[in-house]
Amino acid sequence: MRSLFVTFLLTIPLLAQNGRQGGGPPPAPAMKLTISGFEDGDQIPVKFTQAAPGVAVGEGMSPAIQWTNAPAGTQSFVLNMHDEDVSRNKTTDDQAHWVVWNIPASSTGLPEGMPKGSQLPDGTYQISVTGPMYRGPGAPANGPFHHYMFEIYALDTKLDVKPSGDAFETRANVMRAMQGHILAKSVYGGLFRRPQ
Repeated sequence: MRSLFVTFLLTIPLLAQNGRQGGGPPPAPAMKLTISGFEDGDQIPVKFTQAAPGVAVGEGMSPAIQWTNAPAGTQSFVLNMHDEDVSRNKTTDDQAHWVVWNIPASSTGLPEGMPKGSQLPDGTYQISVTGPMYRGPGAPANGPFHHYMFEIYALDTKLDVKPSGDAFETRANVMRAMQGHILAKSVYGGLFRRPQ
């Protein structure tokens, strides 16, 4: 009986390692998002925020963002950056810091210092509450750290959504259009409050 139990215990790791029974291919690795300049969950450097020297209110320089392991069938990507600690008009809407959609399927990232503009030459659209650009973190110094989340989605389609004059409305339209088309998602977070 004991040798049967030992055999059973030795078999479990092999099944887990193979990821399946019956000899099929191993599962594809999960899509992964990384951001140059800070580790996931760490403080966001001032250079990527509204507190950087010479930066206009509501602006900032975007960090370099990379992703890997996009699933087969990906037709476009959507990036949603938001401040989880801001509630807009007593609703579930949080701050729309940067929504970027119809990023080409061949892309593996966004460069540091993304240029402004509603539509970029490759067909990518972008918007924030500031306008057609990245809006860096700007949490006040006299409060707690805010949690800024960067979410990348791989979609099986391109979205038929154009920017409106309102970032919150546009984000809602993008999120609604994504439903039923998400192949994968990855999230990366950072903390920020203005220096004292």
